[in-house]
Amino acid sequence: MLKNLFIILQCSRIYSLPMTILSWMVIFTYSLINSGNVWYGILSLVGICLVHLGTNVLDDYFDYRSLIKKVDFNKQEYLKNTQKTKCRLIISGAVTEKQMLEIAASYYFAASFIGLFFFIKCGMPVLYFAIIAGIITILYSFLSKIRLSEFAVGVTYGPLLFGGVYFVMTKNISWEAFVIAIPTMVMTIILLYIHSVMDYDFDLKEGHNTVANSFDSQLDSLIVLKIFLILAYVSLFGICIFDISDWQVLLALLTIPLGVDLYKSMVDFSTDSNSVPNKKWYHFPMENMEQIQKMNAESFMIRIYQSRNLMIYFSLLITLGLIIATI
Repeated sequence: MLKNLFIILQCSRIYSLPMTILSWMVIFTYSLINSGNVWYGILSLVGICLVHLGTNVLDDYFDYRSLIKKVDFNKQEYLKNTQKTKCRLIISGAVTEKQMLEIAASYYFAASFIGLFFFIKCGMPVLYFAIIAGIITILYSFLSKIRLSEFAVGVTYGPLLFGGVYFVMTKNISWEAFVIAIPTMVMTIILLYIHSVMDYDFDLKEGHNTVANSFDSQLDSLIVLKIFLILAYVSLFGICIFDISDWQVLLALLTIPLGVDLYKSMVDFSTDSNSVPNKKWYHFPMENMEQIQKMNAESFMIRIYQSRNLMIYFSLLITLGLIIATI
């Protein structure tokens, strides 16, 4: 039983949930400040996480179907590549295609009940949010192959997540929620983009057209990372300028050193993909490092941890700023 549960959680890429939880935490806090319903907010997190995990499973399923159509696809060679965590369980035979679809359907089925509850309690806008989210969920695997991954993630972790949570908690749609969404939305896109840059060559071989590999080299593609980082920090000032919250949200500027380190780390990767970043005390947590070292995956995973932790600290400091501003 526990082994099956572990496989399901692995298959669902549960390690990716922090970006969903931290994004939710920001708008949950803002909604509470505006007299939002705390229980509806917590229930919305459950629904969002279920959809997120279901999308991960469905994305792996469609990617696997795409991979096996390739004449030169070799399961053993693919599994040797430490960077490619997607589809590993289905390729190795730990789960079947049918089981993948069943797992995804279970997540969506459970999430649909939560959506139905909110539709009954909060009204028609819930349906609009659900329809858009459903379209992106179903099409995500396709969108990721035509340079629209960042767009899909931006819409999902911006207007949909922030607007949806704010609505079910307050029964209002507010432009302020969309402005607050911008900084964490961009940081979430950065996490995806980092992965895309490091998968530059692999995505080209597998026929995935990404924003990163539309450039002549990995190094050239980092101009987009630089723009994203600048936008994430500059957009914080919009929260103050539009008088949505006070200057305390600018506490998130304290993460600039992490952003600079991440950019420098990616420059190093672009010139030498085997280079291992120097770990500093503020880069942690970095879990399972012993196993990662055994797999010779330090170069890849440390950079993933850097971008993930940047997003975590950034979101936590925005949340803290929102709280302090009300005191």
